[in-house]
Amino acid sequence: MTTFHLPDLGEGLQEAEIVSWHVSPGDHVVADQPLLSVETDKAVVEVPAPWSGTVTALLADAGEIAAIGAPLAEIDTGPSADTGAIVGTLPGAGGRARAAPAVRRLAAERGVDLAALDGSGPDGAITRADVEAAADAGGGGGTTAAWQPLRGVRRAMARNMSAARDSVATTAIFDEADITGWAEGADITIRLARAIAAGCAAEPALNAWFDDARMARHLHRTVDLGIAVDTADGLFVPVLRDVGNRAAEDLRAGLQRMRADIEARAIPRDEMRGQTITLSNFGMIGGRHALMTVIPPQVAIVGAGRIGDAPGIVDGRVAPRRKLPVSLTFDHRIVTGAEAARFLTTMIRTLEHGTDGA
Repeated sequence: MTTFHLPDLGEGLQEAEIVSWHVSPGDHVVADQPLLSVETDKAVVEVPAPWSGTVTALLADAGEIAAIGAPLAEIDTGPSADTGAIVGTLPGAGGRARAAPAVRRLAAERGVDLAALDGSGPDGAITRADVEAAADAGGGGGTTAAWQPLRGVRRAMARNMSAARDSVATTAIFDEADITGWAEGADITIRLARAIAAGCAAEPALNAWFDDARMARHLHRTVDLGIAVDTADGLFVPVLRDVGNRAAEDLRAGLQRMRADIEARAIPRDEMRGQTITLSNFGMIGGRHALMTVIPPQVAIVGAGRIGDAPGIVDGRVAPRRKLPVSLTFDHRIVTGAEAARFLTTMIRTLEHGTDGA
């Protein structure tokens, strides 16, 4: 009898939530067959069997949070155990309603029967909005738990923000770009990305990592931009690579692909790590300026606020202008105020006068 433990999932992850089992006690499995799906702070991952054998016991239930190395199943790997065939419930089989763990918990709290819903998500998956709509249509049946444990993306966000709060010397400066001359339908996110790349070229200290244990910094040659993406399950930050050396059309296509992968919770791990500086375009939702959180080892994050009209002076006269508020939060342990100001000045100038077609 061999005990199967939750393997190291990489990226320094310490735990994962069990989404579902694909096998039951008594099932025969072969090496590399998916045993279960787990949810990390970034994606749902299938965990394969390392050996062939017969499953004799499952040691953890769906919905549990398991630490790396925790025992998950007992598998009889004796000579007669390997039938050479895959038996059990493979992903997607069985007619079970497709919904993420967070959505299943919400349905249970609101008293909604998932089997009665038609999902509006990818491949018919049931979303939080589907559950909320069904609950509201039924008069808001069920009760919401007073305390809901944080899981997956939200759990990781809480930990990351706590670590950042305890280590970063947070400082910020603010300014506005006059974008009155922008063409109708200009790609705001890509123009911001290109402006950040220009700022990093002028002040490489902002495009850096800092290791406080070694009191050392690493200046990056390329700008790998993390772009904050809001979802119902929490904040994702996919990475748009080398934004300073790619055409605007290429950057837009890459960003759209990453957003689609996030919606499907299928974004590759490599596309969620290694950012050298981050952009939060929070103005698409609301707000003008913000003191944001720098996540180590990065040393800076740029925020774009809500675009609006404001009076300005043109040829000595007051005239309506279109303004884009820009916030820069940086780690003052490693970035000086002058470096931050020069970065932001270059970024503003690029936003106002850049003509790269973004």
